[in-house]
This record gives sequence, structure tokens and C-alpha cells, in this order.
Amino acid sequence: MGRGDKKTAKGKRFKGSFGKSRPAKKKAAKKK
Repeated sequence: MGRGDKKTAKGKRFKGSFGKSRPAKKKAAKKK
């Protein structure tokens, strides 16, 4: 878990990638 984890939404935000945990649709609610 963390920024480097590409399996989590946080890691995807950090890497700028999209997937199941972070869909690339419309506005994603940004939670910190």
C-alpha cells in the first residue's frame, strides 16, 4: 500500500495510470 503500489488507486494517481481501482471516467473524487 502506498504511492508506489500500482494496484491501488493512490498508486495509480501517483503514477498517472488507470485501472479497476482507478477508472478513467469523468471526475474521480480525489481523496488523500
